[in-house]
Amino acid sequence: MDTKDQFRDIAHAVRRHRKLAGLTQVELAELAGVGKTVLFDIEHGKESVLTCGLLKVLAALNLKIEIVSPVGGSGGGSGGGKTVP
Repeated sequence: MDTKDQFRDIAHAVRRHRKLAGLTQVELAELAGVGKTVLFDIEHGKESVLTCGLLKVLAALNLKIEIVSPVGGSGGGSGGGKTVP
């Protein structure tokens, strides 16, 4: 999966969960503490969105990003994967 596909998937998930929560873009932006332009950019898959804005929006929707290592296990926990220096 390339970067554009990943941003598209994030965009779809954010838009879907915002609508499921019954929120407008402006309402979610205010709830997350970001500008409405940030949310618009996220929902349109813009690749230059700052990570802090994305994480605030995801937190407001109770969503998270999981980091999965190609060498096994997940990025943060006792998933049994290898520790990579």
